[in-house]
Amino acid sequence: MTKPAETAYDLVVFGATSFVGQILTRYLLETYGVGKSVRWAIAGRSSTKLDTLKNQLGEGARRLPVIIADAADENALRAMCLETRVVISTVGPYALYGEPLVQACVRSGTDYCDLTGEVQWIRKMVERYEEEATSSGARIVHCCGFDSIPSDMGVWFLQQKAEEMLGAPCRDVRMRVKVAKGEFSGGTVASMMNVAREAAADPQLRKELANPFSICPPEHRSKARQPSLKGAEYDKTFNVWLAPFVMGAINTRIVHRSNALQSARYGQEFTYDEAMMTGRGTKGRLAAYGITAGLAAFFTASAIRPTRWLVGKFVPQPGEGPSPEAQAAGFYDLRFVGRTEDGKTLITKVTGDRDPGYGSTGKMLGEAGMCLAFDVPADKPGGFWTPASLLDGALMERLTSKAGLAFEVVETR
Repeated sequence: MTKPAETAYDLVVFGATSFVGQILTRYLLETYGVGKSVRWAIAGRSSTKLDTLKNQLGEGARRLPVIIADAADENALRAMCLETRVVISTVGPYALYGEPLVQACVRSGTDYCDLTGEVQWIRKMVERYEEEATSSGARIVHCCGFDSIPSDMGVWFLQQKAEEMLGAPCRDVRMRVKVAKGEFSGGTVASMMNVAREAAADPQLRKELANPFSICPPEHRSKARQPSLKGAEYDKTFNVWLAPFVMGAINTRIVHRSNALQSARYGQEFTYDEAMMTGRGTKGRLAAYGITAGLAAFFTASAIRPTRWLVGKFVPQPGEGPSPEAQAAGFYDLRFVGRTEDGKTLITKVTGDRDPGYGSTGKMLGEAGMCLAFDVPADKPGGFWTPASLLDGALMERLTSKAGLAFEVVETR
């Protein structure tokens, strides 16, 4: 496949009629318009649904171009990739539907980003296509939603400030979710249930999911024991109880891959983990134990066919989500604690002005796509990158100026 020197579009939103795809499309329309400085289009398998989406978006979307392509139609995906510089995909679970598009992007030299949180699928894509992506020049960036941009860019920001203010990067970083208001996306829940199902049937996958370096290059390893919160625990830094954070399993791996792709900028023995703050005293302790038990029950039930069906009756389904008002009412506040090798401490925070799973994710994904299209130098090689390792400061500027995120230093000790 040979891509023309000048493509019809700067970016294409694939899966525009999905719930997050609709949020993303509206965000791009309101932020960049149609027929102005950004040439973009929406794509999906149903022309009827795409036309309905345009009608719902109003008069401003009337001239928005439409591309018909099914996630399983290799010829249609190839043709779509040849028309654009960047594809943003919202079609998941990616382990079930994502590979043909990644393959088409890699083979056409088309840049790509998505919002997957499926670490086992990311590893397969890296193993199967990284060499070819390096050859074709395609830059592939997974995890451009709530998992894992706030974590990945949060650590990147903290390390920038540590080098400036403390004279060295932090060898140990802990992220704590202080508060998050919002709902889990139906797509995220479906992906988590799929991971549980696959892991139950595959002992090798269970071993892989326990490896914090599972998506790092083989040569990047650490002798330092990586922390991993498995149950309720008391945090002396913030004087609160902690519970496991469900997104920690993917976020930690993305952060470690970012470190590896930046030539171990955070340190070869860098350690990182994530957890949720549940509060102080007895109430916080009980909440921590309750969340721990609830997560264990969810993953156990999702791994077994009879109970998996039952779980599916009580969780959001793909394509479902909160109202625009509920999205606008959501927010999150993440705290990062970094410590240098000589004992200095830096605390920073990352906040978002929409619910994490939908409103904020849509904006972050859109700006990641824009960053790929306009900010990444042409000489940056192809391959499988992370948000921090490829998009770094350019994405930071977009997140803070357009996507409602803030990155701040809280204190040094």
